[in-house]
Amino acid sequence: MSRFNLPDLYFLEKAPEQIESEILFHVREKTGLTLQRADPRLKFIQAFAAFVSIERNKLEHGLRQNRLSYAEDDMLDHMGTEMSTERLPAKYATTTMAFVLEEDRVDALPIPAGTRFQVGDIYFATNEAQVIPQGTHLFAVDATCTEPGEVGNDFLVGEISTLVEPLPYVKAVQNTTITNGGADEESDDAYAERIRLAPESFSVAGPEGAYIYWAKAASQNIVDVQVDSPVPGEVVVYILMADGTIPTDEDIALVEANLMDKYTRPLTDKVRGAAPTVIDYVVEVEYWIAHENSTVSTIIEKQVTQAFNDYLVWQRSKMGRDVDFSELIAKLKQKGAARVSVNSPMFIEVGETAVAKEISANITFKGLSNG
Repeated sequence: MSRFNLPDLYFLEKAPEQIESEILFHVREKTGLTLQRADPRLKFIQAFAAFVSIERNKLEHGLRQNRLSYAEDDMLDHMGTEMSTERLPAKYATTTMAFVLEEDRVDALPIPAGTRFQVGDIYFATNEAQVIPQGTHLFAVDATCTEPGEVGNDFLVGEISTLVEPLPYVKAVQNTTITNGGADEESDDAYAERIRLAPESFSVAGPEGAYIYWAKAASQNIVDVQVDSPVPGEVVVYILMADGTIPTDEDIALVEANLMDKYTRPLTDKVRGAAPTVIDYVVEVEYWIAHENSTVSTIIEKQVTQAFNDYLVWQRSKMGRDVDFSELIAKLKQKGAARVSVNSPMFIEVGETAVAKEISANITFKGLSNG
């Protein structure tokens, strides 16, 4: 599928039947022969047409890869390099680990770099060697997940409590912050969007697109950016994280660091990052399945529930997206619901620097319907 809501491109005829027809027409035109169904020469042409179809599919894929709206993987990396826009690499989740030590300890305790902690199948390791002085019974160190990506995120305080390699005098360990900061390698779609925005970054005159480009370059977890200038010379860049998560202070600081570089912003601009305003809403949905679909109602229930959850993520993944439950009703009906009732206000206006987020969302299957 093409990106950016552009129409799909088709360069070549790929249907084997059409290719076979074109070859036979050419043979008749040049030789006057009409090949019968059992003629070995016709069988050869049919096999050749199938081969041509395969090769044309490969060629069309290659031609499409030269378009930003289709490019993937290494081809997209090459396009990014041409625009001085590198793909954002995977990042490692981090946390702070606390050591609780025995009170009768008489020696300083070295903590080697790479000391590991385990939670399930995931490991975190200390970043630097540390020495805990005598008389200190609680000591904090920074630790990083040994695997890149989101796999290391969202372990709650105290959830990491296993020291892999035992150390003397250590009574207990635990993380004192929720693990965060891990990110998978930038996806093709997000990377393509940044490449498309790259020309905006070539200007230092302060265009809106340039601020969006540099904000998104700070982290692949940023899914939406809005730029506002409440007073001349001041720019506020609002960011929204993946799945509609509100940015933390650390996320905002990361964006501000990227935007405050002297090569990025005009000297006259005061730039700061911000989280969007959250518009809370409640949605209560009831739905029915047509009686004639009773034999597959279990499958439809799963499809409708998944569509409902997907809608919630979609709604909170972009700033300025008004809440319009007619969109939800259409999505649920598309997945098999015969009748849908939404027991909530049908429309909620959302400002450009705000995001709508559900505080309560329930969907209930009410049974089969004849109408």
